[in-house]
Amino acid sequence: MSLQDDVKRLTAPDILARKGGDPIVMLTSYHAHTAGLVDQYCDVILVGDSLGMVMHGMETTVPVTLDMMILQGRAVMRGSKRALVVVDMPFGSYEASREQAFHAAVRVLKETGCGAIKIEGGRRMAETIAFLVERGVPVMGHVGLTPQSINTIGSFRAQGRDERDWPRIEDDALAVAQAGAFSVVIEAVAEPLARKITQAVGIPTIGIGASPACDGQVLVLEDMLGLSPRVPKFVKRYGDIGPGIGKAIEDYAKDVRARRFPGAEHTYGMKTKKL
Repeated sequence: MSLQDDVKRLTAPDILARKGGDPIVMLTSYHAHTAGLVDQYCDVILVGDSLGMVMHGMETTVPVTLDMMILQGRAVMRGSKRALVVVDMPFGSYEASREQAFHAAVRVLKETGCGAIKIEGGRRMAETIAFLVERGVPVMGHVGLTPQSINTIGSFRAQGRDERDWPRIEDDALAVAQAGAFSVVIEAVAEPLARKITQAVGIPTIGIGASPACDGQVLVLEDMLGLSPRVPKFVKRYGDIGPGIGKAIEDYAKDVRARRFPGAEHTYGMKTKKL
């Protein structure tokens, strides 16, 4: 048996048990090769519906389909060994009914092998979350800014700037926790509200643009690497690899045009004669 076979993958209960403990490290990934890198350092890998914008150039996450999420979920599972892999449920795959959500979630779990799914929405989705959890589907919640609601909210703006809005967002988080979610993402809310929610709920909170007050943090991998053309203000860029990739492609194109092909004397393992 190989060392990799001995690696135990984290589960939803493992993440739930981290409430108030060591911070939970989470990043997105959509490919096997990036999943392998993320897996070395992260507790959770999110196959986010942000792939619509990051991979496909869409303006929002709304057009993303269930088949797209399953395809990339499979890739991430193949590339990772240790982290809990959570797959986003895309817009339109779970809102119509509890039964619709269950059938879609079962497809995701069966066809990708992932350990959990993520659903946007608070009180309005609490009944669905409870229905899924009761039937063996681990659910991560998502409150605050919910990108799938972009056509309703109008823009990707921070939530809870006005304290009068705090009770609504806090109630959403409490409803998700009481419904049985093992953790909840809090997106783009003020630090005092994130802190208040984190103290109020018994499940880990994972912030994105919600301050260090949460039990963990998540970012879109391409955002923090400097690959995304548009990056939210709260994102810290830990790398700037976009220009490096561009330079490498430029150098390759120059070599091709100048007929400089490094290694061209070897074709399919056979050394060729120089002309």
